[in-house]
Amino acid sequence: MKYASQAVAKPYFAVAMLLFVGQIVFGLILGTQYIIGDFLFPEIPFNVARMVHTNLLIVWLLFAFMGATYYLVPEEAQTELWSPKLGYWLCGIFAVAGVLTILGYLLVPYSTLAEITGNKYFPTMGREFLEQPTITKIGIALVVVGFIFNILMTILRGRKTVVNMVLITGLIGLGVFWMFAFYNPMSLVMDKYFWWWVVHLWVEGVWELILGAILAFILIKTTGVDREVVEKWLYLIIAMALISGILGTGHHYFFMGAPDYWLWIGSIFSAIEPLPFFLMVLFAFSMLRQRRREHPNKAAVTWALGCTIMAFLGAGVWGFLHTLAPVNYYTHGTQLTAAHGHLAFFGAYAMIAMAIISYAWPKLHGRECNSPQAQRVEIWSCWIMSISMLAITLLLTWAGWIQIELQRLPGDAGAMGYMQTQDAIMHVYWMRLIAGFGFAIGLGMYLYSFLVARSTREESPVLIQAA
Repeated sequence: MKYASQAVAKPYFAVAMLLFVGQIVFGLILGTQYIIGDFLFPEIPFNVARMVHTNLLIVWLLFAFMGATYYLVPEEAQTELWSPKLGYWLCGIFAVAGVLTILGYLLVPYSTLAEITGNKYFPTMGREFLEQPTITKIGIALVVVGFIFNILMTILRGRKTVVNMVLITGLIGLGVFWMFAFYNPMSLVMDKYFWWWVVHLWVEGVWELILGAILAFILIKTTGVDREVVEKWLYLIIAMALISGILGTGHHYFFMGAPDYWLWIGSIFSAIEPLPFFLMVLFAFSMLRQRRREHPNKAAVTWALGCTIMAFLGAGVWGFLHTLAPVNYYTHGTQLTAAHGHLAFFGAYAMIAMAIISYAWPKLHGRECNSPQAQRVEIWSCWIMSISMLAITLLLTWAGWIQIELQRLPGDAGAMGYMQTQDAIMHVYWMRLIAGFGFAIGLGMYLYSFLVARSTREESPVLIQAA
């Protein structure tokens, strides 16, 4: 750790991992409820478990991105963080707000939660992924503004690098597009039109800038390749991501009442969306071939390389499978969407979060890397989680095909009913649940690897100083 203020990243990483565990627990509950409909009912109804699962996903990734930013920005800017105290305060406020919101979902009916939080005065609740009470949304906005201000002030007084510029651009975009969470028009078409400005333009727009910046930072540090080479790749990837991602929003506008031209715009630009992820794969492996040194943290390198491959498969290949309008006509609303979402989020964002934690956590504790034993466990956890997520994705794809075959292809006259179709998919759901438990085991191994992280021999003072 070169700068004392990088320690601000510690609580963010710790909270992120705790929330990640919670997300997987509720994912397993959901997988069980698909099979046993009254599992944990009425204590945790399906709609509540689904809200908690998806909200925890978003919040833990935001904590991980913030922790990554607090770690890498001082090192890139070559200066201490503008206000470490502000960083710690915002972490506490965000954690308390997040926990209270989740407890609200679990302990009171959603309509009661809306009533006691004054939703009638400024209604924003009731929309998928944006279920948070208005007061929580305001809290998130304030935390993000304070966070961006802290980072921007740090960058302004320090060295300006491409990594920092791309990162702060993504973070500002994250804050700007979150504002559309407060826009709730009466028209359902207009509501969904701008709802995607949060949901899509976060994960397929500005989050990709954050992903690219973190990946570039890790590769610079672990390969020793010239910064100029990495920056050229980063410019190309980000340009492709923004061009395809912004207009690719149109693939959500096919069947919601938007003008017909979105059928063409959405199809054409969504077909381009796999390219930036393919470039990321080429980028990562090209940097590995050109590396000037063997970094001892092989686990972090494994996560970084795995991130590019899994992101290309999840966000690229599985996204392309059902993004063209003539195909989406049959696939829309099936489990194929869930297959794409699971693999894309894990590959693009969960894996880069675990990569930066794998790289930064030992350095935050005065070590160049974790012990060989810990790294073996961690690398195995990467493989187990990746294989389990691929299994979940393939099984959900199979389930989606069964839905298409039974409900969509026969036409209205010969289509099977929804519940009959679900019965026909039940064996797939059982296998998906088993794969989910495999993923949970992999996550447990990842966390365990940090408990046995310390090397059997003490690192030399020279190594600690270099770290």
